[in-house]
Amino acid sequence: MTSSALNPASPMVVDTMELGRSAGATMQVAREVGAPEALGLDVFKVPESSPLSIDLTLTAVSEGVLANGEVEASAEGECARCLAPIEDTLRVQVQELYAYEGSATEETTDADEILRLQGDLLDLEPAVRDALVLAMPVTPLCRPDCPGLCAECGVPWDELPDDHRHETVDPRWAALDKLRIVDADGDDGRK
Repeated sequence: MTSSALNPASPMVVDTMELGRSAGATMQVAREVGAPEALGLDVFKVPESSPLSIDLTLTAVSEGVLANGEVEASAEGECARCLAPIEDTLRVQVQELYAYEGSATEETTDADEILRLQGDLLDLEPAVRDALVLAMPVTPLCRPDCPGLCAECGVPWDELPDDHRHETVDPRWAALDKLRIVDADGDDGRK
C-alpha cells in the first residue's frame, strides 16, 4: 500500500466510487492539469506546470481498475548534437492496472510492482509520469540529419560555409613547422 494518503482534491487523483466493484463498469476521465514537476531530464522534459491533457477510460475489472487512454504534453529541451532549442508534442498511451485493497493481486505482487487504489481513490501521476518519460528520446535531435557542431570552433555546421575547415598540425611534426622560412611578403610557402 502507498505510504501517504491521497488527497482527493489533487488534480491527478480520481475518485472511482461511481464504478463500484462491478466488473465491466466504465467511466471517462478527461482533464487538463499542470505537470506536477519537471518530467524527464534537463536535456528534454515536460516543464513543471506545463499542461498535460489526460483522456482515459477507467474500467472496473475483477482485481481493480484498469486505466486506459492517452496523455498529451509539450516537451522542450535542446538538440544533443547542435544544442539548438527544440519543442515537441508527446502523445503517449497509458494502460495501468490499479489493484483493489485486499485483492489477490495485492497478495501476489510486491508493493512497488503494481499501482494500488486507496479506498476508491487512484493516483494517475505515476502512470502518466512513466508513460511520458519512457516516450522521450534519449538523444533528442532538432532533425534526424542534424550535423552538430564543428569540433574545433563549436559553431553549428549549419551556420558554416561548405568549405569550412581548420588546419591542424600533427603534433609529431609541430617542431618542423617552426623551421619554415617566411619570405619578405610574409608567405611561408603554405598553400
